Amino acid sequence: MTTVFEALNWASSFLESHGREASAAEWLMKHELDVSRTELLLMLRDDMPDYEIFQDKIRKHAGGIPVQHIVEKEEFYGRMFRVNHHVLVPRPETEELVEGILSRVRKLYPDPAGVSIADIGTGSGAIAISLALELNNSDVTAVDLSEQALQVAKENAGFLRAPVAFLHGDLLAPLAGRKLDIVVSNPPYISEKDYQALDPLVRDHEPMQALVGGEDGYDLYRRLAADLPAVMASPGLIGFEVGEKQARTVARMLEVSFVDRIQVEVVKDISGKERMVFGIVN
Repeated sequence: MTTVFEALNWASSFLESHGREASAAEWLMKHELDVSRTELLLMLRDDMPDYEIFQDKIRKHAGGIPVQHIVEKEEFYGRMFRVNHHVLVPRPETEELVEGILSRVRKLYPDPAGVSIADIGTGSGAIAISLALELNNSDVTAVDLSEQALQVAKENAGFLRAPVAFLHGDLLAPLAGRKLDIVVSNPPYISEKDYQALDPLVRDHEPMQALVGGEDGYDLYRRLAADLPAVMASPGLIGFEVGEKQARTVARMLEVSFVDRIQVEVVKDISGKERMVFGIVN
């Protein structure tokens, strides 16, 4: 029999030899055994169950399939979300967008009960579901153009028991006629040129529609900035995740669109990069 330690050693070496991060071996191992890192360390001398299945998953990742797509899940804001090739894998930096929204909501709305929130381009539903579960009794709606993505988001909401309404449609169109207190979005923002240079782990396995924001990457921001004044309540809160070096341009779009009705703030992520834009509508 092969021990857990031996299996982990082989997996790390195999991934490194194929140009992958060795740390993915431990990630896949913890998933395969359904254990925490502490529990894994205590099992290193145990026999490895289903070793061939584990080897197959390691070979898939070495061949270019993201680990999240192999196990069909990813953690976001302390909760586990189902993912597949129809949605983007939730990123840690997007957790900072959620935290940014929550911190501003607590200042802007001392009692957030009944606050209306829309997540535009929801994908897996990670943002909408996290906000719904963190802000009790808020009114959260998630919108996406992809019916397949909406199905994944609905399954995540059901599994996590999150009270989220889902609408199929293009950006703000399904919300016409409504007034919203909060609009949050992590839209496609990669330019067509930069898309070609993406890591194949992303480019070949995540939906292009959820990645590319037109020729220069700003198409969705332009449309959102133009349409948001018609749906935002006062006071209101807008939160965008943006690509590196896009923040100042997106901030200016909001300022031009709302004229003197908005206070815009560019915020850096934990790495010191300007990756978030928040606007408080007066």
